[in-house]
Formats: sequence, C-alpha cells, structure tokens
Amino acid sequence: MKIGLEIHVQLPTKSKMFCSCPTTDAPAPNTHVCPTCLGMPGSRPVLNKEVLVCGIKLAKMLGCTIADETWFSRKTYFYPDMCKSVQITQYDHPIGVGGVVYLNGKKPIRITRIHLEEDPGKTKRTSDMHALVDYNRSGIPLAEIVTEPDLATPAEAREFLGQLIQDIKHTLDLENGERSIRCDCNISVGKERCEIKNVTGLKNVETALTYEMVRQIKVLKAGGQIERATMSFGESRGITYGARKKEFEADYGYIDEPDLGIFHIKALADSITIKEAPAKMILRIAEQYKIDQKMAKQLVSTSTDLAQFFETVAKEYGTDNAIKWVPGPVTANWKAFAAHDAKTEDILAVIGKFVAGEITDTECGIQIKSVMTGVDAAAAAQNSEGLDKLINDYLDENPAIVNDYRKSDKAANRVIGYVMKQTGGQHTSAEIVEATKRLIESRL
Repeated sequence: MKIGLEIHVQLPTKSKMFCSCPTTDAPAPNTHVCPTCLGMPGSRPVLNKEVLVCGIKLAKMLGCTIADETWFSRKTYFYPDMCKSVQITQYDHPIGVGGVVYLNGKKPIRITRIHLEEDPGKTKRTSDMHALVDYNRSGIPLAEIVTEPDLATPAEAREFLGQLIQDIKHTLDLENGERSIRCDCNISVGKERCEIKNVTGLKNVETALTYEMVRQIKVLKAGGQIERATMSFGESRGITYGARKKEFEADYGYIDEPDLGIFHIKALADSITIKEAPAKMILRIAEQYKIDQKMAKQLVSTSTDLAQFFETVAKEYGTDNAIKWVPGPVTANWKAFAAHDAKTEDILAVIGKFVAGEITDTECGIQIKSVMTGVDAAAAAQNSEGLDKLINDYLDENPAIVNDYRKSDKAANRVIGYVMKQTGGQHTSAEIVEATKRLIESRL
C-alpha cells in the first residue's frame, strides 16, 4: 500500500494573492471580493510579494531546492467555485522541489514539490438540487506541499501530517492555528490510486484513508479493478464516495500566465532565514545534550521557548541540572508562567542558588513554582509538602511500584491516578507527574 499527501496551507498574508481584498473573515458571503479575484474581464492580477516570502520559508523548512526563477500558469477547469474557469497556480516551475522530512527523526518522507496557487471559492449545498457559492475565499494564497507515496499506513499518514502541521505553524508564526490546512489524500492498494479531496483534521485523514483502503481491498478481492477517481469524504458517516472521474494533468490545459511574467527569486531566497522547525529541534536537542528523544519531544511540544530555556540552563549550569529542573517543575508551571509577569532570568537565578548550595532540592522546587506562578513561597511550600506526603505515603504502602518503575516508567501511572483522585483538582496534572517521578526516582 502506498499513501501520498497533498497539503494545502492558507498563507498568513493580510491581502489576497493577486489583489488587495482582505483575507480576514468576511461579515457576509461575497463581500471580500473584487473584479480581480472574481476574474472579471479586463482585470489583471498583481502578485503579493509576501506570498513568495511565505513559500520560500516553507520550501527551506522542507529542505527543497529553491528555484532561481519561477512563474505561474493557468490551470483550466470548469467548476462553480472557480468563476473565471482558470486557477492561477504553478506547474512546471514551482517554487521548490526535492525536499525530505524525517518522520520521528527516522523514516524519510520525500517531498516532490511545493508550489503556490490561489484558493477557489467555497460551495455550500443547501439541498440535493441546489448549492450556493461564496467567493470570499477565492484568491486567498495557498502553498501546496506534495509528498511522494512514502507513507505506509493511515496511522502513519496521520502522524506525519501532525508533525508537519506543527512545523508549518512554527515556521509561519501560526501558533494559534488561525489559518486552515486541508489535505488531499492519495492511496493505492494495487496499481491504481484514488484521491480523497479536501479532508480537514488529523482524525479525519486517518478515518478517510482507512475506509478507502478497506474499500479498495474489497474490490480487488472480489476480482474487480480500481479505477482512478476523485473521492469525497463524508465526515458524519466516516466514508468515502465517488465524486468524479480523476483528471490527468493533460486534461487541465496548462498555459503560462501572461499577466505575471517570470520572477527571479534567488536574491530574495538568500535573504530569508527561518526558525528551526520543531521536528528538527527535537532531534538536535536529543543528540546535542544526550537526552532521551521522548524528553526532547516533551519539551518542544510544550513550547519551543521552553526547549530554548532548557538549552540556556544546560549551557549555564550543565545538562544534569537542566534535566533535573526543566522537564519537571519548570514544565509543570510553564502555562501559568506564560500568563504571569515574570522572566526566565528569575527562574535561572533560582537554579543558580541551588547549584551554589544556597538552597536545597525542595526549596529550589518551591521557589521555582513561586517565581513562575506568583504564588507566595510559603503557600507553595505548604502545597508542595502536602503533595509529596501523599505520594510518599502511597509508595510506602505499595513498594512494588518502585521495582516496576525500573522496568517501565508507566508504573508511575498507578500513583498518578491515585493522587489525582485524592486531590480532586488541587494540583495540575503536570505537577503531579513531576512530583511522582521525582519521588519514585529518589527511591531507586
């Protein structure tokens, strides 16, 4: 079985791809439109430079070779959501080709290309006989990332897409997810493939691919043949169904877009730097500081700023102290810290006092929580002592947990579940996990 994805990313520009219409949510259908994004006779597109900048950032993140020259084409197709009957896209000269992304740092998933194009409008069916079209989305800039069919299972496709989405959001500063990411899923069990269009959400991607996989297997087992087709996904029922016969590239009648010309982007690409993608950061931190990849993933998944603070502590006070304090009490209070008027320098100062021998382990943990949350140190001490006593009492009554923990850290889940039930929300789950593992490991 082979699975390949085509990921469509709406780019975070203030205006559309070829006109000045805003990309923000519109107050009503067909209000953020103009003659250009509607393709009216006599209108001419003008490329938004920020679209190129975003495309180059993504191409660099994916490890693609970025073209010295790029241009656009007209893709001809006749659907109600594309009122001018052509879509301006990139065809034979995309912005980037030949990248690779490593799934969980191990399996290479080849990137065929990344190209830029305009989004069509949006069709909403009101009944079996009628549909309404909203063109507010028409002309919003997209980057389309196309993978080779290197994914082996629906679950793997879901995992890869989740990893890629985090990298995309980080690279384009979309941490709040204010732009949509849609996915076309290509799957073949035998020789021919089918494409499931416009699937949104990681769970839906796995569900759609699983259903289509089973459908194709059943057809082949019954002696039938898979016909190349475009499928739709019915989210409410979790099924795929035929939408239309799949077109081939020659069916689209590509021609170069005469109104835009050739863009020379080498100098622009050379001037653009990007932030380290979360997936690459996980691998680098694990390798550089010789820590478990699971710990590195926990840090980066919580916040890339937290991962950078881990590096700061490691450089200032050594990796052992970074491991001792950052994945535990610092991570446990990170959400509160983000909403609290404090600085990482204050946390660093507390860890420095511990390294200098001025405070004990317990005092250091209490002071870190106090700095990060604004809670009075005495109250934090009382709260921490109560939690530690509850965990220690349970471990005294169940000493086998410590031995089981040597074989698997999942043994801590028994303690964590008990403490959560007893405390009834008085402590965050992160605090309970940190305290449980710290106290179990002190007994090893």
